[in-house]
Amino acid sequence: MRAVLLFVLALFAAAAAQAQAPEGRLKKIAAAKSISVAYRADAVPFSFVNDKGQPDGYAIDLCKRVVNSIERQLNVAGLKVNWVPVTVQTRFEAVAKGRADMECGSSTMTLARMKEVDFSSVTFVETTGLLARTDAGVRSLSDLSGKSIAVVAGTTNERAINEQLKRRQMNATVLPFNSRDEALAALEGGKADAFASDRLLLVGAGSKAKDPRALTLLPDQLSFEPYGIVVPRGDAGMRLAVNTGLAQVFGGDEIVEIFRRWFGALGRPSAVLESAYILGTIPE
Repeated sequence: MRAVLLFVLALFAAAAAQAQAPEGRLKKIAAAKSISVAYRADAVPFSFVNDKGQPDGYAIDLCKRVVNSIERQLNVAGLKVNWVPVTVQTRFEAVAKGRADMECGSSTMTLARMKEVDFSSVTFVETTGLLARTDAGVRSLSDLSGKSIAVVAGTTNERAINEQLKRRQMNATVLPFNSRDEALAALEGGKADAFASDRLLLVGAGSKAKDPRALTLLPDQLSFEPYGIVVPRGDAGMRLAVNTGLAQVFGGDEIVEIFRRWFGALGRPSAVLESAYILGTIPE
């Protein structure tokens, strides 16, 4: 009888070990003892390259802590991080095709994008805004009728502007550019009358302008932009590992420190963002 009991217990132990074994990207990460993290170089203050040539920003700080959590979850000491530079156009493909295990930047969750990749819990909440030249006399989107608006091609901001123009029956020209730097240059050079992007990204872009005082952030808030860490589509284990790491950050003091570091001038997080942090604190 004792032998039978030991055999049954061994079967249960083997089944439990098999159930807990990492699969998908986690299996690859555990075997290689390294994780590939995609980052943007042009998404100040969420993801950019600092003066030391290293990835930095709000999303990078979050992802570093998520990586530390994954290291503990997999029980892999000294997990190496391979930083993979991506652009607006290549960020999702990098994760979908396995060049990166996750992407940390300013990527908005949309149903269309979820056909290619998946997302973590919400990490930030933004809105589409407008940057204009101070001397242009533009006070809001309504003043841009008959004028031109620069956007980064393929972003949710491009869609938001087109939807707003259609809804308001405004005749304005939307000019798509490949990068934020190109769109900013078009605004500064007079080729565009405004630049539409996420509001805090516009603040970051404006700080790099030749004359920041020559640019004005308009009060418009034209869309809802929930950010998340991009993870592989259909990989439940990887998404769970990332959300576990975020839950640990959101449930402690670390998120307060990270927010203050990057957005201290804003005071407290907005009510919507605070709600996202609370909802992201998923209990064990």
